[in-house]
Amino acid sequence: MSKRTLDIEVLRYDPEQDTEPHFMSYQVPCEEDWAILDALNYIKEELDTTLAFRWSCHMMVCGSCGMMVNGEPVLTCKTFVRDLPKDVRIEPLENFPIERDLVVVLDDVMEKLQMAKPYIIRKDPPPENEEFNQPRSALYKFKQYTMCVNCMCCYSACPQYALDSSFIGPAVLALAHRYNIDSRDQGKSERLDILADHDGVWNCSFVGACSEVCPKNVDPAAALQQMKIDGAKAYWLQKLPGGKS
Repeated sequence: MSKRTLDIEVLRYDPEQDTEPHFMSYQVPCEEDWAILDALNYIKEELDTTLAFRWSCHMMVCGSCGMMVNGEPVLTCKTFVRDLPKDVRIEPLENFPIERDLVVVLDDVMEKLQMAKPYIIRKDPPPENEEFNQPRSALYKFKQYTMCVNCMCCYSACPQYALDSSFIGPAVLALAHRYNIDSRDQGKSERLDILADHDGVWNCSFVGACSEVCPKNVDPAAALQQMKIDGAKAYWLQKLPGGKS
């Protein structure tokens, strides 16, 4: 199999030694079927053992290898060297603090995930001693939004999150929508009380960048717009005499 040498610039930052991030260059002989993650592993194993980055599955499932490649947030296990120019720049995901090198701090989003109440909420008891059956059509209604792997590429691409980190953000809101439209769930009003306020869906300017970069085609932008409709309906229903959402 033929090899192709890439000139890879990698952002480096060790908070114990560096005053600010800087780039280091590596020449990497890549196989044509390599993903960028393979090139990073080559650097780690053969050229510079101090390089820090996250990865786990190499199968687009764990979501941990999200990085900026030539200015675009991607999963590096899904981005192949054959589709890139000879010069490649790799940086940590934008809009997050850098822990070290290509590793970012995700604490903000992890805390916001709790706001989505990402679990089935029941007010009525579920069927006793039997499965809670759900028709296939009901599953297909929300299945798309279950595909999120929390890679955070959408947060890195989101201009609103870049401007205002209090914005709950696309992945968390899409996850909330997934439960809101689950036929087994009865907690929609509880989530809307939290997610339809200033820092929630109404802070989304609907640029759509989150959906463009999503490696799993979750389409969080669509989820946010549907939540805006749900929030508006709930608001006006509450204004009606005897109304409730």
